[in-house]
Amino acid sequence: MPTELRDPVTVALTGASGAQYGLRLIEALVAADHQVWVMISKAAHLVIATETDHELPARPARLAEVLTERCAAAPGQIRCFAREDWMAPVASGSGAPSAMVICPCSTGTLSAVATGASNNLIERAADVALKERRTLILVPRETPFSAIHLEHMLALTRMGAVILPAAPGFYHQPTSVDDLVDFIVARILNQLGIAHRLMPRWGEGAGQGATSRGD
Repeated sequence: MPTELRDPVTVALTGASGAQYGLRLIEALVAADHQVWVMISKAAHLVIATETDHELPARPARLAEVLTERCAAAPGQIRCFAREDWMAPVASGSGAPSAMVICPCSTGTLSAVATGASNNLIERAADVALKERRTLILVPRETPFSAIHLEHMLALTRMGAVILPAAPGFYHQPTSVDDLVDFIVARILNQLGIAHRLMPRWGEGAGQGATSRGD
């Protein structure tokens, strides 16, 4: 692990299904030598306990310890912030700049960010990312989408955010759930401009790029 880490990336997990995407993203960012700032909502803690074998602690200091061990991160590489830690760097535009990914993003969080609610640190951090014109990626995992959801996605896209639904493709011929998770995480890393080896890009894998489907 290098002594100097790359720029921080903020990762927020909210109460939508798909906790595996967010946890895998944290692992990938650590492996890419980035500092990672983590926020996990109360609902996300419940989802994580339901969908995975992990029951992560709520206290930020302890959560950072657990994630550091889980991801084999360097000391201090992962920082965790509480729901109302208004002194966190992500709470203000004058704090250290950071790209932000909300993964997974609940439709409630989607609505709050689209309307500038800022009722908790996750929502405020997203608001800061928007106003400072920083990279903001939201990964909703819901189906079907209502008109309200779609209108909020359109509004956020027009504000400069990236809407990246957790809808994995199959052209890389996945053989496991992990492969499907990596597909979405790879797309997030692409948006962040972070190199990875989670899966080949289109045209790089065997049998891709020059195939004909007869249409």
